[in-house]
Amino acid sequence: MKILAIDIGGTAIKYGIVAENFTVEKSFEVPTEAHLGGPHLMQKIMSFVEKHAEEVDCVGISTAGQVNSELGKIIFASENIPNYTGIEIKKTIQDKFNLPVRVENDVNSAATAEAKFGAGRGFHDFLCLTYGTGVGGALWINNQIYTGDYFSAGEFGHIVTHTGGKKCTCGNNGCYEMYASTRALVNAVKEATGKSLTGREIFAPEHFNNVTVRSVIDNWIDEIIGGLSTLIFIFNPPCIVLGGGIMNEDYIISEIDHRIHARSIHSFQSVQIKKAELKNQAGMLGAAYLAKQALGI
Repeated sequence: MKILAIDIGGTAIKYGIVAENFTVEKSFEVPTEAHLGGPHLMQKIMSFVEKHAEEVDCVGISTAGQVNSELGKIIFASENIPNYTGIEIKKTIQDKFNLPVRVENDVNSAATAEAKFGAGRGFHDFLCLTYGTGVGGALWINNQIYTGDYFSAGEFGHIVTHTGGKKCTCGNNGCYEMYASTRALVNAVKEATGKSLTGREIFAPEHFNNVTVRSVIDNWIDEIIGGLSTLIFIFNPPCIVLGGGIMNEDYIISEIDHRIHARSIHSFQSVQIKKAELKNQAGMLGAAYLAKQALGI
């Protein structure tokens, strides 16, 4: 059995062939070109499926945006991908290629992969957050993804941490991701230093050891912890898995872990803070697992 797994992010699309035992046999990466909009993105997806349709048994898709996973339809996407809302990914692929298709939100897919193959193994419940352009979230409860009443649970990036604060792409003000995302860090460093640095560059020794930059980083980590504290009070999770490229920086994870566990409240003492293990393959592996599960195999 072979699965075509496609992981659609705001910057890049990663796709490849995944074997039945969930090893990635071959993989590719191309720019998303999100600014060109949902219909253009759908054309790209269809071209990947057409290229590999004869060698796979099903298709699993992990994608940015809110997803009705029963219909395989985008029910909401921000203007980061214009005109993506309403696109029926599952139906479009099935009508043309007659292949079983499973579509899921990207963080839900990543959390599924972490639960089965990564940092979430052994936990019946955990929270998963990814930090990048925004902040994505997922709830793994009773050994499965909890999607909520309308497939929109886990939108942790849009909890309001600063009432009346910065305008968010969702239309609200003061959302968590406006202060705790990697983009927020990049913007804060530029404002403080005048330098346009990527997340990776910020942690290079020549910048990381700069007093001004370090102060910005530490304030940003406090913003991350502010949101996590709210989630710990609400869910009392045994584990929180943190992903996104920026979380590969050990300083961030160690500081979050230290500052969370410095609090005397029992729920803060007991929660484990873990770095996501699967990195760039999480979305593909989660999509592949869910696609195979949908087949009942």
